[in-house]
Amino acid sequence: VAAGSLSLADAVKLVERRGQLMQEAVPAGQGGMAAILGLEDADVLAACAEAAQGEVVSAVNFNSPGQVVIAGAKAAVERAIEGCKARGAKRAMPLPVSVPSHCELMRPAAEHFAESIAAIDWQAPQIPVVQNVSAQVPADLETLKRDLLEQLYKPVRWVESVQTLAAKGATNLVECGPGKVLAGLNKRCAEGVSTSNLNTPDAFAAAVGLEERRCRMNTELATREDPNVGAIASMPNDLAIMRMENDNIMSLAAARPSDHAKIRADLVAQINAY
Repeated sequence: VAAGSLSLADAVKLVERRGQLMQEAVPAGQGGMAAILGLEDADVLAACAEAAQGEVVSAVNFNSPGQVVIAGAKAAVERAIEGCKARGAKRAMPLPVSVPSHCELMRPAAEHFAESIAAIDWQAPQIPVVQNVSAQVPADLETLKRDLLEQLYKPVRWVESVQTLAAKGATNLVECGPGKVLAGLNKRCAEGVSTSNLNTPDAFAAAVGLEERRCRMNTELATREDPNVGAIASMPNDLAIMRMENDNIMSLAAARPSDHAKIRADLVAQINAY
């Protein structure tokens, strides 16, 4: 939505349909997820491979170094928890969720979700979007839509996504919505990254105002040294806007400060229309 690829109304419909399909894919009580803390990624992967025994269990959220979430069939997840503990995990605890997200058990949901994705009038993103299933900016709309489907049954590569943003110059990140989960994760994912939390409309307005003031200051400083570089200096490091959806980290959009006012106005208009 922030990147202009689809309307807020269409996004809400997709979120609702996605949740329905995920819940239908695995009956309640048959799947599970668990958080593994203090263990190397390779050890978590090995524990899942050993615990599978013909069932599905895999690492599905690489949230930060030393923090991985696993998901799959309930019994297999329980075996993987014990395997992670045996390998030295500081903590390995089940999560109170209704569906095992981002694992192969969600592939049927993705296959049905493809119909809903195809029904949307998509537009090319106006700003770069880093999709967490690939940790890359999609090359085209078809790749963007494919990634949205694969995100249901493939891991969330959050560490790599934040590193991609930082490598592209987006080091001032903004977490939209309640809580500070992403702020805590981000500082462990990449050097030089800072995250602000936008829990209220006032906080959002303050963050935009701060970025605009920083933009003007950079322009003034650069113009004093060389009037010809003022326009370039007015575009400091991109601001990355992140959102949480259904308790799963979904996507990031990197926007230049000059884009913020338009994004904000478009979102307000879409909310009012909806």
